[in-house]
Amino acid sequence: MRFQLLGPLSITDGRDVVVLPPAKPTSLLAALLVRPGEVVPTSRLRQAVWGEEQPATAKAALQSCVLRLRRLFAKYGIEDRAVVAVAGGYLLPADGDTLDLLHFRRLTAEAKGAGEAELPLLRRALDLWRGPLLTNVPSELLHRDEVPRLVEERLRVLERVCEIQLARGRCRDVLVDLWEATRARPQHEGLAAQLMRALYRVGRQNEALAEYRRIRAHLRDELGVDPGTELQELELAILRGDEPRGPVSDIAALAPAPAPSPAPAPFPSSAPLPPSVLSSPPSPAPPAPGSAPLTAHRPPDGPGAAAGARSAEGGRPGPRLPHVPGFTGRTHETAALVSHLGEGGRNGSAPVLAVISGGPGMGKTALALHAAHLVADRYPAGAVLLSPSGPDGTPRPVGEAAAELRALLPSGASPGSSLAILDDVVHPDQVRRFLDSTGCGAVVATSRMGLAALVATHGPAVLQLGALSPQESRALLTAVLGRERVAAESGSVHALTEACGRVPLALRIVAARLLTRPRTRLADHTAWLLRDLPARLALPDDPRMSVPLALDAALRRLPAPLADAHLRLARLEGRITAPDAAGVLSLPEADAEEVLERLLDTGLVEEDQPGALRMNPLFRAHALHRSARAGVVPQSLVATVRHALPSGAT
Repeated sequence: MRFQLLGPLSITDGRDVVVLPPAKPTSLLAALLVRPGEVVPTSRLRQAVWGEEQPATAKAALQSCVLRLRRLFAKYGIEDRAVVAVAGGYLLPADGDTLDLLHFRRLTAEAKGAGEAELPLLRRALDLWRGPLLTNVPSELLHRDEVPRLVEERLRVLERVCEIQLARGRCRDVLVDLWEATRARPQHEGLAAQLMRALYRVGRQNEALAEYRRIRAHLRDELGVDPGTELQELELAILRGDEPRGPVSDIAALAPAPAPSPAPAPFPSSAPLPPSVLSSPPSPAPPAPGSAPLTAHRPPDGPGAAAGARSAEGGRPGPRLPHVPGFTGRTHETAALVSHLGEGGRNGSAPVLAVISGGPGMGKTALALHAAHLVADRYPAGAVLLSPSGPDGTPRPVGEAAAELRALLPSGASPGSSLAILDDVVHPDQVRRFLDSTGCGAVVATSRMGLAALVATHGPAVLQLGALSPQESRALLTAVLGRERVAAESGSVHALTEACGRVPLALRIVAARLLTRPRTRLADHTAWLLRDLPARLALPDDPRMSVPLALDAALRRLPAPLADAHLRLARLEGRITAPDAAGVLSLPEADAEEVLERLLDTGLVEEDQPGALRMNPLFRAHALHRSARAGVVPQSLVATVRHALPSGAT
């Protein structure tokens, strides 16, 4: 049997795991295990179990608690791990075979000076951690004094792992870990420096500078200090386009010296938004009628790009995906997609498949591109963005898309060495036939439809994107507009994001307008939007950046009766149930339920709870205005509902 301390406190025999209940014996066991083999004073143990308000009979109560702990050991057949009473306290003998904390420390000790074996040993050590520490231990003392100390041990190992990978030029491999670590420890300068270097070396200079601004603002707000010398020098090096150096010291012997990195190309002046952290890139412009659909390539992105863009056989460079300028939010979805795509790329194995679905403007393509960049090293033949459908939603012949893929990939590319993003799939057969006719290692399909039939037959990873959370929406605006501007009108941010329905496309448009109007107050801009929402959620210099046009296009793809049903359902506020829909649509309840199911599959409504749907406030605003123009909904109802939705958004 083995104690597991690096996560919820539990006991395991290697197959089954018993997570201990949050009780006093559990706190006592944790207090002994965080100091394995040491004598823990009784005063310390009493404080760990009862806190400052100890019972009058604390001494006898502690002895009773020790007895209960010994009975627990007997229950699980580990009497040999007895709690030993010694003068002044108790101790619990343990070693690396009986306690994961000591196993972790043993592996990290073995890794020192292990050369090439250092990285795998440290990774094995990190794999022992199973989530937040001691979540089932109700001891304020341990969470205050011991948990931070143990977490710091893990962070030191994580820093070392990332440093080794950075020295070896594997910058993309560390991005996910560093994003998570810097958000969990926003004041940690070492992790922030590593993230800046990794971002810069894969060509994401603007995001690296945004990371510096983030930690500088955090340190000033929380501690009243500026970043240290290392971070300041790193920012200066990135601004100059120099190769940022890190504290690699003895790591240098493990990897060849990196080649000097050219400064990344500046952000194009024609881009709809400036270099900043955004949630999703604009969709590619639709091709002219009769022309070939757009296949996008990403620009060179720093020293690590070559490995991900050159075929394993050394042929001509593979295709490059469009770059996503500063992706924000969707943390869990990104991690799940990266993990799934990381399983692909094996010669001879079936391609891994992922489906990203959601309504218009929810950032499906952005998520696919962002994840594809993070796993680029897994697919040395390159990655391709293909449009299997025309602008009107008409499917293209599958053979065309497959031929286009083969034409773009390097000659002689190994099976399984490429990744394809099928953007805007409208039918499951488009994906099924593509899988059968190409040798891709992974396929990501984005669609406004749920593609349930594809899920039933192929069991892909499924990611359903809805509106961003309030926190993600605020983070997007903060990253674009800057912490100071958002903090100055903190109370107005919620109203602004709710007026946008927390839809990424709408938030991008708002951010672009505000960034080009630095003197406009967020509250004033919100009021301006609400006077003609959603018509004002559009940028005049790019028709792709328009919420009304995106939603109009989505409705044009639907059969006329279904589009009409969507407009009529906008009369309903809040949850939409089958009986309510039946009344609005003048249909039997069974037919109304079928209509709701079909609309749910289009992404124009979302499931609120079983048996009830909800329409995004922004989608509802658009539907009400379309209905009013078409005479489906009285104009008076539009005016009434304008003030009935959150923040006054229709």
